[in-house]
Amino acid sequence: MDDRTHTEQVSPEVRQRVRASFDRQGLMRHLGARMSHIGPGRVHIVLPGRPEVTQQHGYFHAGATSAIADSAGGYAAYTLFPEGAEVLTVEYKINLLAPAVGDHIEAVGTVLKSGRTLTVCQLEVFAVRGDTERKLVANGQQTLIRVNKS
Repeated sequence: MDDRTHTEQVSPEVRQRVRASFDRQGLMRHLGARMSHIGPGRVHIVLPGRPEVTQQHGYFHAGATSAIADSAGGYAAYTLFPEGAEVLTVEYKINLLAPAVGDHIEAVGTVLKSGRTLTVCQLEVFAVRGDTERKLVANGQQTLIRVNKS
């Protein structure tokens, strides 16, 4: 995908379908995550900082970081799927680059290649503090499969 994914909007129907699916995710609700951007092939998910999503040193837990990255990539792919299709993660790899410290973390999933069956996404997670401090704390790659609803 190219830089247009930062500014382009999806149709209202795709936005509603993506949000409805995200709202059914118990884990995202449990973590307190929310979608902050839905564009064609690009989704951002924000997770506010609070003690329940940290590890013993006070950093965002790798499990929480990985979970929102996985969902951001999955929904980025889902924005490009036709009505009646669903998305499942086949695999993903994430590198934790630095301790995630901040007011919140933001996962950005971006489609690199969308195919008929498999889609590959880039995953990035940023720790955000205030309005100006943004640090890349994790990155990865993900493969997703498109499945038809039964």
